[in-house]
Amino acid sequence: MRISLIHALRHSIDPIMAAFATAWPEAKLANLLDDSLSADLAAGAPLEAMTVRFLDLAHYAAETGADGILFTCSAFGPCIEACAAELAPLPVLKPNEAMIEEAAGFARVGVLASFAPTLASMPPEFGRPVQTMLAEGALAALNAGDGDEHDRLVAQAALAMGDVDVFALAQFSLARAATAVAQATGKPVLTTPDSAVRKLKALLSR
Repeated sequence: MRISLIHALRHSIDPIMAAFATAWPEAKLANLLDDSLSADLAAGAPLEAMTVRFLDLAHYAAETGADGILFTCSAFGPCIEACAAELAPLPVLKPNEAMIEEAAGFARVGVLASFAPTLASMPPEFGRPVQTMLAEGALAALNAGDGDEHDRLVAQAALAMGDVDVFALAQFSLARAATAVAQATGKPVLTTPDSAVRKLKALLSR
């Protein structure tokens, strides 16, 4: 199976590659990166213009022979939904949909993000109230190459969130902090890359 991975942050690449290496090493992966997408969204780019760009990327992936497409940035839900509708029945997954499905088994969900627009787009997708927290400074630390500080800030944000049954790490770039969050809180942690690989493998192995 050939899976096209489309990224809006370079930090998303390593976590999803690691998740595939663990759960589905046989899959053939193709990475497409446009890191201007996240910067333009943060600067207020219109949704319509972003959707056109996402459709261009999705069509390119399909034309190169993808059996499935996984977008890895969680702040672009409507853009990805447009791609899924246009390319159906080709599986096109939002980065967070599989994690949200797995979180349904928990009563109280805490959603952690380091990219503020994610906390505008993702929580409504749970279909119920969830607690949210922005890990201030974590993404800047990661951009500066300080992974340990990133993980510390994410764990600190988790501790400040209050009482939840599970933590959902809302971005692929946050997956590296899963162990730190689990150790700091003693609670289970869901990550978008691990959940997404499990879902894609199940869909394409039928």
